[in-house]
Amino acid sequence: MVYQPPAGARDLLPLDVAQKRWIEDRLQQVFHRWGYHRIITSTLERMDTLMAGGAIQSSTVIQLQNVDNEELGLRPELTASIARTVVTRMAGISYPQRLYYNGNIFQRPPNLQHNQPQEFFQAGVELLGGSGLVADAEVLMIVADCLQALELNSWHLILGEAGITTSLLQVFPEKIRHQVRHAIANLDRITIENLPLSKELRSRATMMLDLRGNPTEVLQKVSSLGLEAPQQEAVNNLKALVDLMASQGNFPLILDLSLIQTFDYYTGIVFEIVSDAETGATVLCSGGRYDQLLGLYHPQGENIPSIGFAFAIEDLYQLLSHNQQLPRATPTTNWLVVPETPDAYASAFAYAQKLRNSHQLVRVEIDLGGRNAQEIKQYASDHNIIQIAWIGANASPVIESVRESKGE
Repeated sequence: MVYQPPAGARDLLPLDVAQKRWIEDRLQQVFHRWGYHRIITSTLERMDTLMAGGAIQSSTVIQLQNVDNEELGLRPELTASIARTVVTRMAGISYPQRLYYNGNIFQRPPNLQHNQPQEFFQAGVELLGGSGLVADAEVLMIVADCLQALELNSWHLILGEAGITTSLLQVFPEKIRHQVRHAIANLDRITIENLPLSKELRSRATMMLDLRGNPTEVLQKVSSLGLEAPQQEAVNNLKALVDLMASQGNFPLILDLSLIQTFDYYTGIVFEIVSDAETGATVLCSGGRYDQLLGLYHPQGENIPSIGFAFAIEDLYQLLSHNQQLPRATPTTNWLVVPETPDAYASAFAYAQKLRNSHQLVRVEIDLGGRNAQEIKQYASDHNIIQIAWIGANASPVIESVRESKGE
């Protein structure tokens, strides 16, 4: 019998881990520079926690059951888990709270195929208790900093506004509003043409499909719709954000008021980062503002304005791998310490520890014996080890360079 991981799961080998860490380390450095702190939440959540936001279909959750017959699920995303943690475990904190995460998520595709992935990795931030223009701009600028840290230049920010889009949908009959929303989200003109809509409403739906492109032109179109005061205020706020981002230099931005995210707890700006790679357009990051989600978990139902985003590590990996930016080998071992006789074992361990204490990133192996000098040298060469320290009975090391160090 050949043992394999379960369908949809996978193992990450040392080189896979090194490449994944290369990505995550660069993202983490950006998060730190912006004052964010890491949070780790439970992989398992109660199903009622996951479903509270009304944005997750239970069929997409990998479900479990404990001995108390409590319905549990593997988290399909991290925002809800962080929202639950903050309002239940961090009572009395002051806001804003700046949190970031690296973690795995689990999603069951609607039409699951054999060996189709169900486990994914994400890295992102949540700015909790921050509202308004500055908070929105901060999050978008962090995204841009992350892309720069990853040395990715060919990308666009697709920016929408869930509040405006939702308000524009209110004119459609309630019984088919969801179908209109789904058609707009998928840019599905055929469905729009076939829905039982009046000529005026069909024109409105078609117009919403076209609220995409140059920010100035899109804002002019939406402002011409005879908006009510709250809608116009949201448009004005969106314009202020667009102007602020434009002032930051080369910030490639497409305004798209047809952009509707999978998770419908978003209440303000929503956005995606789309790569312009030779391999085709790929959504690398998505996020938005969710001002009512934390209130679902708060004991007193208090809403706390929040905004965040998540990078899809697998999609970053594919793009960076194509660009040949990822490490092509595992990090090298700096030293192989070889005790030449049994009397040298203690001295070899002591010398290896001295080397490890000299620098926190140094890698030192101890030879386990059973090989002659030629075999040891061949092992060092095969494993890209930089130097060998031969420890004799007198405890004095003899250093032999195997190859030149190129760093990590």
